[in-house]
Amino acid sequence: MSETAPKTELMRSLGRLVRGLSALFWGLPIALVVCVQTASANWLESLGHYGLIAPLVVTSLLFYGLWLMSDFQKQERIWMLALDRAKILGLVNIGLSPFLHWHQQLPEVPFFYHAVSVMSLSALLFLFNLNLVLQRLTAMLPDETLREETKVFTTLNSALLVLIPAFLAVYFTLSQIRHPPQPVGVLLRLVDLRSQWVLLSLILLPMAITMSLIWKIKEAILASIFGPEH
Repeated sequence: MSETAPKTELMRSLGRLVRGLSALFWGLPIALVVCVQTASANWLESLGHYGLIAPLVVTSLLFYGLWLMSDFQKQERIWMLALDRAKILGLVNIGLSPFLHWHQQLPEVPFFYHAVSVMSLSALLFLFNLNLVLQRLTAMLPDETLREETKVFTTLNSALLVLIPAFLAVYFTLSQIRHPPQPVGVLLRLVDLRSQWVLLSLILLPMAITMSLIWKIKEAILASIFGPEH
């Protein structure tokens, strides 16, 4: 009986871990689409004030995925700290998500603009910390190949996610110049006209890499439980 109980608990925590990874895998692209569309196109305008619920739901889905994963290996302090940091940022995203709708409705209100800007930064930090969570998770799994692959790609993702705010800082610094050189002025106008698509193109690569890692980790866990032909 004493051996059966820990094994049952491990299987239960692994099941919640797999469900958490699935929630993150599907939640990431849905959250990106819903939040961007809510902030820029107000595609939920027909729902009136209920339009702010959609980004609230999708950001809550990401937090729910992390909450499910926190039942796995609770005694591992480094793993739990990484999860806690990601969950805190997830809560920040949930709290700020209604401002996407309010900013679209009232773009002239500076407070709403700043709230959306803070949420954008928080979302980048969330993705950055999620990669750390995946790295800590694979460190506890027996698959050495998956561990090394995750380490390489999470390092690449971290570098890409650091470059995004660096790019924005350079852009805003150059935009403050009253009379920039002609090439700089042309570049600024192009970026300004395509700002939404530039930001999306910068975030899509680390997002895709993160989703790929989540899927591989989930499949590795399922294979270890049910065999390679689960």
